[in-house]
Amino acid sequence: MTKKLKVLSLFSGCGGLDLGFENAGYEVVAAIDNWQDALNTLQSNFPKTKVLNIDLGELQKHQFDEFKHGIDVVIGGPPCQGFSISGKRDVDDPRNKLYTGFLEVVKHVNPKAFVMENVPNLVSMGQGAILKRILSDFEKQGYSLEYKILTASDFGVPQNRKRVFIVGIKNKNFKFPLAKFTTERRLTCLDAIGDLPEGDLADGSEYKLKHKTEYQELMRFGSEGIFNHQITKHDTKTVETISLVPDGGNYKSLPEDLQMTRRVNIAWTRYSSKKPSLTIDTGHRHHFHYKYNRVPTVRESARLQSFPDNFIFLGSKTSQYKQVGNAVPPLLAQVVAEQLKQYL
Repeated sequence: MTKKLKVLSLFSGCGGLDLGFENAGYEVVAAIDNWQDALNTLQSNFPKTKVLNIDLGELQKHQFDEFKHGIDVVIGGPPCQGFSISGKRDVDDPRNKLYTGFLEVVKHVNPKAFVMENVPNLVSMGQGAILKRILSDFEKQGYSLEYKILTASDFGVPQNRKRVFIVGIKNKNFKFPLAKFTTERRLTCLDAIGDLPEGDLADGSEYKLKHKTEYQELMRFGSEGIFNHQITKHDTKTVETISLVPDGGNYKSLPEDLQMTRRVNIAWTRYSSKKPSLTIDTGHRHHFHYKYNRVPTVRESARLQSFPDNFIFLGSKTSQYKQVGNAVPPLLAQVVAEQLKQYL
């Protein structure tokens, strides 16, 4: 048997990157974060992985001594609020330096390669100053670096989520995989969640409908039922407003007196049944099911992120939404992991 490449996961969240690498044939030896809710979910879904609650912003290198030999790849998505267009775009924002926790672990552990994921705005932030600083720091550690903004729907995820990936390998030049899905072939919301019901389900409920697409069949594989499918009950006024928005529509479909009831440009947006979803957020409740007059459930959001149905989220519903929204789509992570494997 071929020995599995060993992975150390940082800023792991609930384990989207981890699941992608595991599915590509790697072994995630340990996963580290300082959000206990996400770690509880990760440990439940990765029982063989060592899960540690460590604040990488207060890094103590001795905590990583046990990983100094034998780790092939370090992966992670450092907190990115400082980089995000939804927050301040200040080059000197201290949150932009949180990646240094990732950098220090890479320096200490010295893997053959690393994969770092972040919001696409990182590329242009500070006219490229932040990215340039990051690339320079890793080059000094002997890594050849490539970065690229990838769109999840290009690689079989039913979501138009964009993320930048930075890949560093010792003495080898990485090439990113090419898109597999053209606009005409991209998976849609209907492809992804059309088999899930409108109403509440108790955890472990049987599937009432047969799967209708290969993607639904893939998501169901190995699952013993439907979990995390508890609906959000909106007030009457909200339901009435949602009902006025057609499949794929938004606030512009509403009467003028209702258009400004939520003062954000993504408000009252229905997903399109004929397209991939918009980027799954952490539960802001501005995006609605393409057919039902409610926000997607945690399970529907997880499907759109490409988490399989046997990946069960723990914690409060609010926490579950946040875990799903913060994650890297596992199928996108798997594509990057499989490509990296060719170089290792």
